[in-house]
Amino acid sequence: MSYGIIYLTWKTEVVGSVTTATMEWNVRVVVAMAACAMVVAEIVRITRLVWWRPRKIQMHFQSQGIRGPPYKLFLGNAKEMMKMMQQASSNPMGYFSHDILPRVLSFYHQWTKIYGSTFLLWFGPVARINIADPQLVQEIFSVRSDDYEKIEANTALKKLEGEGLLNLKGEKWAQHRRIINPAFHMENIKDLTIPAIATSATIMLDKWKNWTESGRNEIEVSEEFQTLSADIIARAAFGSSYEEGKRIFTMQAEQMLFAGEAFRKVILPGSRFLPTKRNLYQWRLDKEIKKSLSELIQRREQDLQVGGTGSDLLGLLINAKATSFEEKRKKENRSSPVKVEDIMEECKTFFFAGRQTTSNMLTWTIVLLAIHKEWQHMARKQVLEVCGENVPDKNSVNQLRIVDMIVNESMRLYPPVVAMMRRIKKEVKLGSLRLPPGLELMIPILAIHHDPILWGEDANEFNPARFSNGVSKAAKHPMAFIPFGLGPRTCIGKNFTLMEAKVVLAMILQHFTFEISPSYVHAPTVLLMLHPQHGAQVIFHPLNQS
Repeated sequence: MSYGIIYLTWKTEVVGSVTTATMEWNVRVVVAMAACAMVVAEIVRITRLVWWRPRKIQMHFQSQGIRGPPYKLFLGNAKEMMKMMQQASSNPMGYFSHDILPRVLSFYHQWTKIYGSTFLLWFGPVARINIADPQLVQEIFSVRSDDYEKIEANTALKKLEGEGLLNLKGEKWAQHRRIINPAFHMENIKDLTIPAIATSATIMLDKWKNWTESGRNEIEVSEEFQTLSADIIARAAFGSSYEEGKRIFTMQAEQMLFAGEAFRKVILPGSRFLPTKRNLYQWRLDKEIKKSLSELIQRREQDLQVGGTGSDLLGLLINAKATSFEEKRKKENRSSPVKVEDIMEECKTFFFAGRQTTSNMLTWTIVLLAIHKEWQHMARKQVLEVCGENVPDKNSVNQLRIVDMIVNESMRLYPPVVAMMRRIKKEVKLGSLRLPPGLELMIPILAIHHDPILWGEDANEFNPARFSNGVSKAAKHPMAFIPFGLGPRTCIGKNFTLMEAKVVLAMILQHFTFEISPSYVHAPTVLLMLHPQHGAQVIFHPLNQS
C-alpha cells in the first residue's frame, strides 16, 4: 500500500514536472517565434523603406524623363551634398561677385548642369524633387496649395522657431492667421510700428555717431542689425512691456546661438535627450523663457481688463484669446480656443522670423550700397528731398521709390530664405509630372532669383532699375520674385519687414555715407538664413564730415 502511494506520488510529480517543463518550453517557443516575426517584419519594413520604395520612385520618375544623382542605401545623397557644401564654403568668393548660387546651393548648381533644373535627389530614403519653374511654383503655392503641406521642422528647430504660424497646419493655422492678420495690415504697420522702428533706429545711429566721432569708423553691421531687429520686435510685440519682452527675447537669441552651433556639427541621434552640461543649460533657458512669457501674459491680461492698451501684438493675441473662449462658450466657433501656450509660441515665432529676416535683409542691402555707391548716392538724394532731416513717416516712406527698388533688388540677389519645402498630401499632376503622395518638393528661391532666362543676362548683377515698373514686371514671369513665398502661406510679416527695412535704410542714408571695408570678405552662406560667413564690415562717415 505504502509503495503504491509512493509510486503514484512519484509519477504525479514526474508527469507534473514534465508537463510544466513542456508548457514552459512551448511558451518560450511562442515568444521566440513572435520575436522572430517581429524582427522579420521590421527587416521587411526597413527594406521597403530604404530599398524597395526608393527603387520604385526612381523607376516612376525615370519613366517621365526625370533623373538625378543615384540613390545610395540609407544615406541617399546627403553625404555628397555635405561634401559639396563644405568645399564651396571653405573659400571666399571673387571680389564682390553676386553669382552666389554655386557657393550657397552648390549641390543644386552642380546637379542642374547634369540633370536639368527639375531633378530628383535623396535625403536618406526620403525623395525630394526640385521645382524651379515659376509657373509650377505658382500652382504649388497658390492655385492648388491644399494639395501641398508645409514640412514640419525638426524638434530642435521647432523649439527655436516656436510652434506658431511657421509650423502650424490645418484649422489651427487658419485660426491663428485670422487672429494675427490685422496686426500686420499695412495701415496698422504704418500707424503702430513706424514710431517703434524710428525709436530703436535712433538709438543705434546715435551710438554709431559716437563711435565715428571717436575714430571708430568700421562697423560690423550684421551684429548691429541683429540687435536692432530684436529691439524693434520687442517694442512692436510687447509695447508697454517692452523691457520685459526684450529680456525674454535676449534669452531666445541665446538659444539661437546654440541652434546655430548645432547646425555646424554632426549630432548623434538622441543626444539632445542626454543630460549634458549644454543640454541642461538649454533646458533651463527654455523653462525660464516659458515662465517669463507666461507671467508677462498674465500681467497684460489683468492690465487689459482695467482698460490697458491692446494695440501691440501681445495685446491683440490676448484679446483674441478672450474672444475665442467666449465664442466656444456660446458654441459659435468649432475651433479650439486660443490658449496662453499658443500666445507664447506666437511670440517666439515673431521674434525668430522677424529678427532673422530683417537683420539679414538690412545687412545685404547695406553691403550692396557700400559696393555700388552710385545707387547709394541716388537713394540718399531722394531721401533728403522727401524727408529732409525728419524721421520718415507713413506718408513720406511711400515716396521713397529708389529705396524700394534697392530693397527688392537686395532680396532678389540675397533672399533671406534660399529655398522652401513642401510635401505632397495625395497623388497630383503638376504640369506634365505625376507626383506620388509623400514626395517632398524643394523650391530653390535663390536659383529662381538668379535665373538668366527669367531676369536677363545681367541676372547676377546689382541693378535696382529692373524694379522701376514694379515687382510683377521686373522679370519675364510675374512669379519669378518670391522672397516671402506665395499664396495663403505668404509670410505674414512681409509688410512689417519691408517697412522696417525701408525706414531704417532711409535713416542711415540721412546721417551717413559708407563704403565697404578692406577687411570685408565676401562669403555668403546659409545658417538658418543667408548671411555673411565672416561678418559684414562697413566704414561709415557722418554725412556732414564726408
